[in-house]
Amino acid sequence: MNMDQDQLVPVAPVTVLGIGNIILRDEGFGVRAVEYLEEHYRFSPDVRLLDGGTLGPELLHFLTGTEKLLILDAVSGDGAPGTVYRFENDAVMAHFQEKVSSHEIGIQDVLAWLTVTDRPIPNVVVLGMQPYELTAGLTLSTEMAAALPGFAQRAVEELTRWGEIPAVRRPQSAQGI
Repeated sequence: MNMDQDQLVPVAPVTVLGIGNIILRDEGFGVRAVEYLEEHYRFSPDVRLLDGGTLGPELLHFLTGTEKLLILDAVSGDGAPGTVYRFENDAVMAHFQEKVSSHEIGIQDVLAWLTVTDRPIPNVVVLGMQPYELTAGLTLSTEMAAALPGFAQRAVEELTRWGEIPAVRRPQSAQGI
């Protein structure tokens, strides 16, 4: 049976997209933030958590039709390592136009494509943190790992603003398992 791509990938009204290259330590912060959210929170069926990794235009199938998009990423700005950045709507495209990493260019292309085809995402927020280390390695720097719970809470606050209030997952030991 030959199914249309849109039938294979149901789109949620709210998408949380973690992007970044996990083999460059803190560059993978967005992906690690989505993993943290998956592990520590439960979301309604209206919210999809998506590990976008370094995908670019391939994300079009996953994002077309979503109404609210929260992008989590490592953001290289003018601040000190650990600085949290937030961009919304028009400032998102301005942010991605200044970037050169392949996944950020890919996101810019996807958002631009959706806009020119009259399917823009009405609400887009980028939440990011200035990285400490961009060397080869699969784990976050100690500082970025320590910042992950607070950053995840900021992401939850963004979702709450959109009316999506996740439940906190209790540790397995607390559930008597």
